[in-house]
Amino acid sequence: MKPLSCSDEVLTAEEQCRLLVSVATDRDRQAFALLFKHFAPRLKTFLMRSGMPANVAEELAQETLLTVWHKASFFDPSRAGVSTWIFTVARNIRIDYQRRERRPKPVETDPSDEPDAPPSSENIMMASERDLRVRKALHGLSEEQVTIIQLSFFNEKPHSEIARDLGIPLGTVKSRVRLAMNRLRTLLGDASS
Repeated sequence: MKPLSCSDEVLTAEEQCRLLVSVATDRDRQAFALLFKHFAPRLKTFLMRSGMPANVAEELAQETLLTVWHKASFFDPSRAGVSTWIFTVARNIRIDYQRRERRPKPVETDPSDEPDAPPSSENIMMASERDLRVRKALHGLSEEQVTIIQLSFFNEKPHSEIARDLGIPLGTVKSRVRLAMNRLRTLLGDASS
């Protein structure tokens, strides 16, 4: 048997097979180092040609060769050559990497995203009483103030749209809203006593 070294940078198919069998049977680190030296740059080039960035290609090439170290005993020379087997491992690792990258990352749940608990009967009753008080207080406002409050708060229209709909200046809308809200607060304050 020849010694486990190669004078050339290129390993023949027989040398590749002999080195891989030595890794599989003896866990020979020197044989693996020679396979690594031969295949690492070739795998990186192969992965870059398939669209991987250089840093990812290098990482995947190293992962491929680590897999070769761990699974060398699975190599069957009657089914494929060493080079074919190693590049198939690299292709599968690349596909797995691409699948992982396409998968959406899990989103951390935000407590504010949780649905609110249904209101209790007490809260429903209090809201109903508050609505009744507001409706009574609205009767204490002028007709133009009620219109402004309804458009602004109940219909949720922007002030500029209210000004356009009523044909009045924007400043007038804002002052009427402010005056109506102050009056409403006064009426609601009197109603709570």
